[in-house]
Amino acid sequence: MKKTISIIAIFVAIILTFFITGSSYAAALDAISTKVNNQTIRPDEELNVTVEFGEDLGAAILEFSYDNNIFEYVSVDQGTANDQGDKVRVEFHDTTGGTAPIASMTATFKAKADLTTSNPTEITIVGEGFGNPDGSVRYDDITTPMVERVTVEPDYQDYTIDLIYTGDIIANEEKDMTLSYASSMGRYYEHARLEAEATTPAGATVKLTGLNTVDNAEQNLILSGWGDPQGYKIGGKDFEQTLNLKGLFSNAGEYTITFKLIDRDDSDKAIVEKVVTLAVKEKDTVVTPPQEDQTPETQEPVPETPKEEQKPTTLPKTGENIYITMFSLVLALVGVTAIYNKKSH
Repeated sequence: MKKTISIIAIFVAIILTFFITGSSYAAALDAISTKVNNQTIRPDEELNVTVEFGEDLGAAILEFSYDNNIFEYVSVDQGTANDQGDKVRVEFHDTTGGTAPIASMTATFKAKADLTTSNPTEITIVGEGFGNPDGSVRYDDITTPMVERVTVEPDYQDYTIDLIYTGDIIANEEKDMTLSYASSMGRYYEHARLEAEATTPAGATVKLTGLNTVDNAEQNLILSGWGDPQGYKIGGKDFEQTLNLKGLFSNAGEYTITFKLIDRDDSDKAIVEKVVTLAVKEKDTVVTPPQEDQTPETQEPVPETPKEEQKPTTLPKTGENIYITMFSLVLALVGVTAIYNKKSH
């Protein structure tokens, strides 16, 4: 009987000691929660992961696990952090004796700058060593990870389509053209494909042909699209694909060509679409005009400057000049004689 009483007394003493110390191991942080500053993070941007305890705590240890292929650890706003490469262990203890508790803890990570694809990922958090400000209450460990799901995704830019050529397009003459589709940061597609449709003048036909680099076979973009019928992969930083084409238009007139870059994995939904209108001309018949006086009609003719007559300094000595002189003297003598005879009568 005395032995039984002794056992009971010891048990009661243990219970009293337990209550006197005020320690409890059955309390749970029922209101604990997590949040992030953004569900979608761009490369080189920061992600803040916050744990709100729902209670003021004087002690807490949290462990944040992350994918170090996507993020790098930056900082924590409370406690002392130890980054282990793919997880950060943060320990907080209020050294003031309960006057500076915390209600939350935030860890900051930075998405890597060289990411060019969409990266869904998770930050998981577990914890232990939770206590109230004066240390009188201990809270249960968090062994089931709390999870925050985020996506690190580039700021994708829309694709553009451009058809480039120089000079006029002449009916029934091949025209060198380049067709390109590009994006400074293109969203990735596993099975994209380029297709084209044409509206032509009545009875006219059009071809846009190029050599497929896979098998070096000629393809008509209007009839069969471009590349593998199942599509091909596109996307990334400074993405551009250029096709060297030859255009052949049978008749003069206006042609409308609709280019579409489609996603085969999304019921051929258009990623980008562009409509191009082309004016095709008849071949000109070139006639060379006859050569004409190049003097403009409005220009007055410039009179020629008369040349000064050149008088010889000496008379030429020729036989003809002597006969002329003698003949002149004879005529003068006959005239004088006639006048004299007239006066005599």
